[in-house]
Amino acid sequence: MSEIHPTAHVDRRAELASDVVIGAFSYIGPGVVLGDGSRVGSHVTIEGPTIVGRNNRFYPQCVIGAAPQDLKYRGGPTKLIIGDDNTIRELVTIHRGTEKDEQSGGTTRIGNRCLLMVGCHVAHDAEIRNHVIVSNGVQIAGHCLLEDHCHIGGMSGMHHFSTIGRYAYVTGMTRVPYDVPPYCIAFGHEMVIRALNAEGLRRWDFSQSTLDSLKAAFRRLFRGRSGNGASNTVSAIEALRASPEFADPHVQYLVEFVHRQVTEGVHGRIRERKRTDVPADRGTFYESGRLREIALSH
Repeated sequence: MSEIHPTAHVDRRAELASDVVIGAFSYIGPGVVLGDGSRVGSHVTIEGPTIVGRNNRFYPQCVIGAAPQDLKYRGGPTKLIIGDDNTIRELVTIHRGTEKDEQSGGTTRIGNRCLLMVGCHVAHDAEIRNHVIVSNGVQIAGHCLLEDHCHIGGMSGMHHFSTIGRYAYVTGMTRVPYDVPPYCIAFGHEMVIRALNAEGLRRWDFSQSTLDSLKAAFRRLFRGRSGNGASNTVSAIEALRASPEFADPHVQYLVEFVHRQVTEGVHGRIRERKRTDVPADRGTFYESGRLREIALSH
């Protein structure tokens, strides 16, 4: 049977699994679904529509599933979906999606086995996949994508529509204005792709042959590269596709990611090309009175 502190408020339209624990002074709103093993600490707010999977833990003062901070949002029934086995620490905020985002379908998504540390923010329509670590104070803007096994250092900030590739590492206090290729280390206020994330890949049990192939590919792709421009990147991609290293699936993934970034990206961001909002969309939910209506309805 669920264990709900007497000072907590759980809306009758919320759905709780039989073993959910809700701490003191927490609020669970209408349209919230909490799966088996959910543990909600004190002073947590979860608004709907939000669907939470199994064995997630929410620490005090986090706010989950609130309306997006987006001028084109009109108060529609967008969603947040959280998978299984995630840890969401104190003061984390995660917002629902927006109606007009075709990439997300109006849904912000968190995958499985992620750790979101104290004070980080996940904005509308973002997607965090599996085994991702987001360190203290990281700010993830709308429509961003964090692929599997990436790690973002504390106090870093991501530009809208940016992608962090799988197994990439972003060092602390890095400004991320464009995509970070998979398997790489990104560094600095004026972000540069600094090196292959070799130590991280070893921790994930990558073979030495794969590491050697990725190192060779990295040297070809990023030697002489500055910012999100590239020196002879297209020719390097063509050479890599014809090389023995390209037989490794991880090298293939790195090469094709960089190819899409160079050929399809807008300002170095692959997802930016699918941006759908127009100036007319920005005549703003926050001025329309709908924000007050929603607040009063809760």
